[in-house]
Amino acid sequence: MQRAGRKPGEPIYLKRHILGLILAVVIPIVLPLLYHHYIGPLSFTTQLIAALIIALIGSLILYFTYRASARNEP
Repeated sequence: MQRAGRKPGEPIYLKRHILGLILAVVIPIVLPLLYHHYIGPLSFTTQLIAALIIALIGSLILYFTYRASARNEP
């Protein structure tokens, strides 16, 4: 049996969406840790603020990526 396409309201999972989601979750954690390891120590407050800013930017990118592909969906 073949599936007759997506059901109404079923989410669209493209590879770029999954990759973007993974990066949005991992990068805010990894970047401050890499900075701390290779450049110098960061206070907990600085790490927290950097992670929040990076997460905010990542979430905005994901929002616009999902919104653009959802508009193109028939």
